Amino acid sequence: MAPKVPPSFSNLPLPFLIPRLFLQGAPKRGIKSISTPRPNRFNRGQNLPLLESTTAAALKRKHFTTPLRTGALGTKKGMTAMYEPGTGRRFPCTVVQMDQVQVVAHKTRQKHGYFAVQIGSGWKHPSNVTRPLLGHFAESQVSPKRHLVEFKVRDESGLLGVGKTIGASWFQEGQYVDARANSRGMGFAGGMKRHGFSGQPASHGTSLTHRAMGSAGQSQGGGSRVYPGKKMPGRMGGHQVTTQNVKVVKVDDEKGIVVLQGSIAGPDGCLVKLSDAIRKPWPNVPTDLLQAQPAVDPVRATA
Repeated sequence: MAPKVPPSFSNLPLPFLIPRLFLQGAPKRGIKSISTPRPNRFNRGQNLPLLESTTAAALKRKHFTTPLRTGALGTKKGMTAMYEPGTGRRFPCTVVQMDQVQVVAHKTRQKHGYFAVQIGSGWKHPSNVTRPLLGHFAESQVSPKRHLVEFKVRDESGLLGVGKTIGASWFQEGQYVDARANSRGMGFAGGMKRHGFSGQPASHGTSLTHRAMGSAGQSQGGGSRVYPGKKMPGRMGGHQVTTQNVKVVKVDDEKGIVVLQGSIAGPDGCLVKLSDAIRKPWPNVPTDLLQAQPAVDPVRATA
């Protein structure tokens, strides 16, 4: 039975002694925050769009980060330095040379599920090329290429004609590119060189383990095992490294040379994949560059 309310308001007890049932407008207790809730980055709630896992949905998500045109292949020749005309500041540069870069094949969305351009560079003797590849080059009427790389494009407007040549003028001075190359292999390296570990103390009882990694895991709390992906000694280098937002400072179309500001991965003589930077605005390319002239290639592949 609920307690009886006193008839005289002057004799009412303190508010915190009265049951909440008899208090008018009493705030409800809860854990709701008084501050503005932060937006939730997870899709939780009602009226959410259905998740799409189709190929068309994946291409739509990558629409804004897919380049409008194909990239090019080059060979890293070495490094040099240049000077700014106004300030006289000296900055390092990387020299990349393009050698017989041609369009070998296309990939379309109707047949392969996406748009891409297959680019070949260099030259290879037909006796050192397998018969399937010889037939592939013969169909495109280009000479056997030493390197074949595929570059994705956004739509069919970025598909160059098969056999077209891409020169150094494909890139403009002042634009930014992404350079991909395999880094220099350094063989088996320890934890200090490979991952930047600090090593063991130089004194205080440490003997012959100054550069050792130390313990690799817990005994009981971590499950008595070494977690996958643990940073440990192993082979260092020899994998693809992407250097983004590299500025093109000079282009020599006659010699096929593209000079990039700064350094890129890879030793001298390695293959470099150059494409328009995805974190910068797309360059304003003249229409005459998109309609490259066919190469004068006297050597043809024969199957």
